Amino acid sequence: MGLTYEQAAGRIMVALDYPEAAGAEKLLRELEGVPCYMKVGMQLYYSAGPAFVTALKERGYSVFLDLKMHDIPNTVKGGANSITKLGVDVFNVHAAGGRAMMEAALEGVDAALTAGAKRPSVIAVTQLTSTSQAVLNDEIGIAGPVDKAVLRYARLALEAGLNGVVASPQEVVAIKAACGSAFQTITPGIRPAGADIGDQSRIMTPAQAIAAGTDYMVIGRPITAAPSPREALESIIKELMEV
Repeated sequence: MGLTYEQAAGRIMVALDYPEAAGAEKLLRELEGVPCYMKVGMQLYYSAGPAFVTALKERGYSVFLDLKMHDIPNTVKGGANSITKLGVDVFNVHAAGGRAMMEAALEGVDAALTAGAKRPSVIAVTQLTSTSQAVLNDEIGIAGPVDKAVLRYARLALEAGLNGVVASPQEVVAIKAACGSAFQTITPGIRPAGADIGDQSRIMTPAQAIAAGTDYMVIGRPITAAPSPREALESIIKELMEV
């Protein structure tokens, strides 16, 4: 049985990659009524601040705050505490920060929950979807293939108690096999057939990603840069319903 409209929309995280709130607000008006996630990244968050995230929550959206925290454990603990108080549904840290840092993020979440805040899913970034084999080996300095590095970080995130990982859709099957079906995967690098791949190296179409078993897919430019963002989003939702 396929996904319903609401289920399919709820698997899509629209990337609000805008330099200021005005651009994001224009898109929000165009997509009004579609029950998808909204992803707020560094550029918009650093410009519009936590008030923009609060406003999204007040309008009923599920929010993925994509700040990719990576610092000493105590700093990440404090950041996670502040983020949790915003009421976001998902936020992320870099698995490269290590187990103690990821565990500290969860401690920050737990401390914030004493004030009655909603518990967010905490997700670890494995390797960015722009990371090629050459970049991983020659620039980052990690030996071996990309998928092995991703799996190592996914297992570490699971051991630390996190809810899942951000990874390429190409790695979803292996992550689920290694970490269990309940371990969430959020997959950037989603490009509808015929779309410009931009700066992504490891990609899939929306239908392919759902068929692989991903839980959520992050989609930005194929929606936000389309002549009609709403039509582009509705087309993707339809595609998912037919998988």
